[in-house]
Amino acid sequence: MPGPVTQTIIGIDPGYAITGYGIVSKTGNKLKAIDYGVIETKAHTEFPLRLLTINEKIRFLLEQYKPDLMAVEELFMGTNRTTAVGTAQARGVVIVEAARLDIPVYEFTPGQIKLAVTGYGKADKNQVQQMIKSLLGLDKIPKPDDAADALAVAVCLANTGTAFAGKAVSGYQYGRYGYSKRNEFG
Repeated sequence: MPGPVTQTIIGIDPGYAITGYGIVSKTGNKLKAIDYGVIETKAHTEFPLRLLTINEKIRFLLEQYKPDLMAVEELFMGTNRTTAVGTAQARGVVIVEAARLDIPVYEFTPGQIKLAVTGYGKADKNQVQQMIKSLLGLDKIPKPDDAADALAVAVCLANTGTAFAGKAVSGYQYGRYGYSKRNEFG
């Protein structure tokens, strides 16, 4: 009888200045951190080059680790729309690389991530980081925060599975928020 299946999941905390990534493996109920870190781009670099840097580094990570699934944090549209648009573009280049390699992409809200990691959807950042340290058997909390956040996104998908996860659909377009079918003509 074969043993439990191992899945590799990459979690992404998107941003155009800093994109966090966390790669975990799941075998049965056991989670293990494989790698984590951040992709940083410099503030005065032309924006297309910042996106290209993110794209190339994500491509390298996906080709190196060959994850089965990708989980990304859903965007939060706060008061700073300029930052949100740039973050959305960074998120887009990450998702394109997953699509290029036929890796299914799932998205989660911050509340879903907190709930899946801590059991409480309004947990603070420190609680999430402490649980990531504990769940992954790490010696210390991953730094910087963006890397810990990306590991939390990956753990969220590992803990909840794909049955209840939302496929990345850009919720404001269709599917996520009450539209029953995609309108092909705008």
